[in-house]
Amino acid sequence: MTNEEHHAAKTLGIGKAIAVLTSGGDAQGMNAAVRAVVRVGIFTGARVFFVHEGYQGLVDGGDHIREATWESVSMMLQLGGTVIGSARCKDFREREGRLRAAHNLVKLGITNLCVIGGDGSLTGADTFRSEWSDLLSDLQKAGKITAEEAKKSSFLNIVGLVGSIDNDFCGTDMTIGTDSALHRIIEIVDAITTTAQRYLALVTSLSCGADWVFIPECPPDDDWEEHLCRRLSETRTRGSRLNIIIVAEGAVDKNGKPVTSEDIRNLVVKRLGYDTRVTVLGHVQRGGTPSAFDRILGSRMGVEAVMALLEGTPDTPACVVSLSGNQAVRLPLMECVQVTKDVTKAMDDKRFDEAMKLRGRSFMNNWEVYKLLAHVRPPVSKTGAFTVAVMNVGAPAAGMNAAVRSTVRIGLIQGNRVLVVHDGFEGLAKGQIEEAGWSYVGGWTGQGGSKLGTKRTLPKKSLEQISANITKFNIQGLVIIGGFEAYTGGLELMEGRKQFDELCIPFVVIPATVSNNVPGSDFSIGADTALNTICTTCDRIKQSAAGTKRRVFIIETMGGYCGYLATMAGLAAGADAAYIFEEPFTIRDLQANVEHLVQKMKTTVKRGLVLRNEKCNENYTTDFIFNLYSEEGKGIFDSRKNVLGHMQQGGSPTPFDRNFATKMGAKAMNWMSGKIKESYRNGRIFANTPDSGCVLGMRKRALVFQPVTELQEQTDFEHRIPKEQWWLKLRPILKILAKYEIDLDTSDHAHLEHISGKRSGEATV
Repeated sequence: MTNEEHHAAKTLGIGKAIAVLTSGGDAQGMNAAVRAVVRVGIFTGARVFFVHEGYQGLVDGGDHIREATWESVSMMLQLGGTVIGSARCKDFREREGRLRAAHNLVKLGITNLCVIGGDGSLTGADTFRSEWSDLLSDLQKAGKITAEEAKKSSFLNIVGLVGSIDNDFCGTDMTIGTDSALHRIIEIVDAITTTAQRYLALVTSLSCGADWVFIPECPPDDDWEEHLCRRLSETRTRGSRLNIIIVAEGAVDKNGKPVTSEDIRNLVVKRLGYDTRVTVLGHVQRGGTPSAFDRILGSRMGVEAVMALLEGTPDTPACVVSLSGNQAVRLPLMECVQVTKDVTKAMDDKRFDEAMKLRGRSFMNNWEVYKLLAHVRPPVSKTGAFTVAVMNVGAPAAGMNAAVRSTVRIGLIQGNRVLVVHDGFEGLAKGQIEEAGWSYVGGWTGQGGSKLGTKRTLPKKSLEQISANITKFNIQGLVIIGGFEAYTGGLELMEGRKQFDELCIPFVVIPATVSNNVPGSDFSIGADTALNTICTTCDRIKQSAAGTKRRVFIIETMGGYCGYLATMAGLAAGADAAYIFEEPFTIRDLQANVEHLVQKMKTTVKRGLVLRNEKCNENYTTDFIFNLYSEEGKGIFDSRKNVLGHMQQGGSPTPFDRNFATKMGAKAMNWMSGKIKESYRNGRIFANTPDSGCVLGMRKRALVFQPVTELQEQTDFEHRIPKEQWWLKLRPILKILAKYEIDLDTSDHAHLEHISGKRSGEATV
């Protein structure tokens, strides 16, 4: 990238003005987006304005449209809802209202509008844009604006960010607020161990292992009452004492007749006599602090929105900035709105299959996995079945149990015999192996840690005993759920095939570690939970300093040599700096950070937060940095330090980790069945090709299987990290949001895509 391009990002906004508004229902994470729009806008040289109370503020003008400063968005990240207010607005629906709004914008020289809201809010924005030139000529005719003003504001750029807890906007995998709403629902479902909003209902059912879920897009079959009662009594006979049924708002049967939680309660009480309670969640889902995922999503989308606005021309269509898998994309606003409307119409016309397809791959995938895990009965006989073993390796990570549950149950549904191995490779060598039935893994989804037991021991020294047990227990495939040791263990098994034929069986590694350092995957199970733990702690620590001024906190995070947790937690908690191994730093950098904090203490924000990854530098330890800050900040600020330690590995898994683990387990087991069949020759399994030992990982937009041997070149074994890591590209955002004068590489920004082509091939997470 050239210097000119670097320079361009910093001057892109000079002479331009951006207004940001939130509209429609509150969604957690909106504040993170507002904060990013304001700070990145100011960074590029643009003036940024808050529009208070949504479109109503745009129409009323005056004090409702105020210029934002850097400090005016501090301490916003951890707040739920929207700080600048959001109101549903009748006036803006009328042309007269839009005329007033246009007048207010022209007078302030604002020609860029960033709208954060649901599909209604975004449709309104597009209407406004399409009428813009007519509105200006009317204002000019009426003498309300001059020809000069009209010329200066000749076109209006609009970018939308989808902020809606329902995740019902087509074209985006996750809308701002959805993840936080899932956090609230799961907290409650875990506590009572029923739910509104269909996407929420679906992911919740995967995340808590519900017995049945009713959603509008896929009404139950005509005899659903029989089926439901049969299913509930079956789970009771298998030893389950508790059933969870989740009902989405708007659920109907095949004839369009509403299905309510009361109907279901009456049915269960009447037919089965079970004690049944109904809980309606309502507005709880909108409350509380935003999750780490929503803060990072909001921040990333905010940055992308500013770039899309400032790069916009009269010919670029209004776009929506959204997430596809792990990738920021820009999509034409009206295409997304149209598909979202098509879903509603398809449902009204009872074309339910079409509604499911229009919802997109991610939704379909959730539904398929849910149906398998909840509705398919495991076959009674295991004739002609294969035997697959499941194990955990490495340090415990939240979500491991959800992955084991899903792997075991999908295996049983396929008619296979499933074995579980205790204590990793050590247990495999010692024969700590037992068969798992359906109820063995009951209730595992929401439990933290590793129920099977997990160790860091590698297999190399005990390949002989492992081979003997593979033969003894007739193991024909191995699912290894764990961290970097699971990956290196896989490599050792591959190497061992030269010596032991018994090791020639297919195996797959599912990445599960808080460090997120397994090559071949952008995410690993457990990292999201750890991130939320760090975030919550940082919020509390920042809050503790709200009364005391001029205090800087230095917090040490886990992750080995991998700086993922420190960087992402820094983005989510609004840190001033995050020290990591991947980005070497010197004493001069530390000095610059101290100086930066000294300047910050002169503003209204008299608090600092600094994160340090545990192995970022062997000499600049947490104590060293604390001592340096204490000495240099004397008389200006106090310093405090905090080492978070093992609490980052514990806790109940977040909805993201539960859902991700469940889908990874299902995907791994489906692959395994195919691979075993492929390798079956003359009555035995013989798998000796590189693609029979894989890591299943999320790469940008898809879940992919990659041979462990191919990933070797991409690995820095000394530091146990992949050589290339996608999240390093987010580091500049962290620095810009902390007010550092740095260069922003704009070469990697999203380009406009079309929604129609997006439906078939992208991520399933």
